[in-house]
Amino acid sequence: MVLKGKMVLFLGSSVTYGCGEKGYSFADVMESACGINKIKVAVSGTTLADRDETSYVSRLKKVDKQTKVDLFICQLSTNDAALNVPLSEVESALRFIAEYAKETFRCSVMFYTGTYFENENYRKMVSLLLSLQKEYGFYVLDLFNDGEMTAVSGELYKKYMSDPVHPTKLGYEDWWTPKFIDFCEKI
Repeated sequence: MVLKGKMVLFLGSSVTYGCGEKGYSFADVMESACGINKIKVAVSGTTLADRDETSYVSRLKKVDKQTKVDLFICQLSTNDAALNVPLSEVESALRFIAEYAKETFRCSVMFYTGTYFENENYRKMVSLLLSLQKEYGFYVLDLFNDGEMTAVSGELYKKYMSDPVHPTKLGYEDWWTPKFIDFCEKI
C-alpha cells in the first residue's frame, strides 16, 4: 500500500499514544515520514476488554462511522496482561474490533504487538492474536516474536525503551517505525 495521503486510524493505549514522549509515537513519525493522515484514538492505561467507557471497544464505537479510513491499526494492549484480564474477554474484544473495523470502515485491518518482554499473559495474548489472524484474515505486525527486534544489543535497548513496554523517542523513530512503514507498504 502506498502510504502517502492514506487515512490511517490508530487505536491503542500508552504505546500508541506515546506515553513517555508527551503524546509522540510511531503514528506521529509515520505521519511526518510517509505523509499519512491520521486519527489517533489512544488513551494510556486502557484495555482491549470492554470493561468501561475508556476501553478500545468503547472508543472505537465513538469514531465517526462516515470517516474514510484506508488502514486501521490496533495495538495489542499490554494493560490486559498486566491486569490479568481473562483471555476470553481479550478474545471477545479482538473479535469485535476486527469485525467492526472491517465492516464499518471497509479497510485493511492490522494489529501489532509490543516488543518482547517477560510476561506470560501477554505471550498468550500474542498467540491468541495469531490464531485469530487465520480466522479473520487481518494483518499482524508481530514485534514480540521478531528476531531482529529481540536481537538488539542491551546498550541500544536502553536507548530505545524507557521500560519493557514503552519506546523512547529514539526507539519510535529508529527502531519501531521502520518496521511499521515496511510492513504497511507491503499490505
